[in-house]
Amino acid sequence: MSRRKRRPSHANHDRWLVSYADFITLLFAFFVVLYASSQVDKRKVGKLALAIQVAFQEMGVFPASTTEVPIDLSEPMPFSTAQAIESSQRTASLGRIASHPDGSPGTSRENGDLAQLQAELETTLSAEIKRKEIAMRREPDGLVISLREVGFFESGSAQMKSASIAAFDRIAGMLSQHDYRLRIEGHTDNAPIHTAQFPSNWELSTSRATEIVRLLIVRDGFGPDRLSAAGYAEYRPVATNLTAEGRGMNRRVDIIILGQAPAQAPIAQAGTQPQSPVAPAVTPPATPPAETTAKPSPAAALKPAAAVGEHLQPN
Repeated sequence: MSRRKRRPSHANHDRWLVSYADFITLLFAFFVVLYASSQVDKRKVGKLALAIQVAFQEMGVFPASTTEVPIDLSEPMPFSTAQAIESSQRTASLGRIASHPDGSPGTSRENGDLAQLQAELETTLSAEIKRKEIAMRREPDGLVISLREVGFFESGSAQMKSASIAAFDRIAGMLSQHDYRLRIEGHTDNAPIHTAQFPSNWELSTSRATEIVRLLIVRDGFGPDRLSAAGYAEYRPVATNLTAEGRGMNRRVDIIILGQAPAQAPIAQAGTQPQSPVAPAVTPPATPPAETTAKPSPAAALKPAAAVGEHLQPN
């Protein structure tokens, strides 16, 4: 029996088309994804982002956030706009927390008053400002009046120059017309000092600040409750200490106008008790019972007013 001869296998040279077709399919899918990501439906994305945000708020995941953004299913807000609203509301809430009622530096009325006061001071002290003896600037704490050493103090001394008393009185006279709280800060440059009176710049800066406080109280009649003093030595410079001009700007005493003086509740003095509301007077009957006409014993005289009142009531 003869064996069948195997036919010679035919080589397929078109197998590369399968791999090529797969590659083209993947490449097409890749470009479709790129196109789809570039044409995102902003309305749906905003709706999804806001839904996630509100869900987190309801779950209390972000307790520090107090912004409640409602979801409008018909016209959802874009996510960028929602973030802008949240940032503005958070800024406003921080402004309310940092501000104080009745004329604080954070209120618009107080800012207007400080701007007007700054303009008046610049007009009154124009000569000292031109000579660079006084400088003014606005800071988050309030209006800052810098009394530089070149115009108000001798080097290494905490006593004010007699020639500067007139300018200082003009400043105090304008500040006395308002109820602003004042913080007096002493500053120096980084040049060390070591004298019998001032062992370091800390003592010098603090002594200059307290000297200004003393003058405001003694000479100008400021209430001590409106004033505070602090010394920072060379650690709060406003200019570089590498130049003589910068060191001169750092040697200063800053009068910081903080805001209106807060109203204080009266404090009871030692040995006194707070007054209680007056109780209604107890009117005895026209004809008291016989037992009430008797002379009270010493023990009865020691009874509280309430007990005596009850005793006078008719049975």
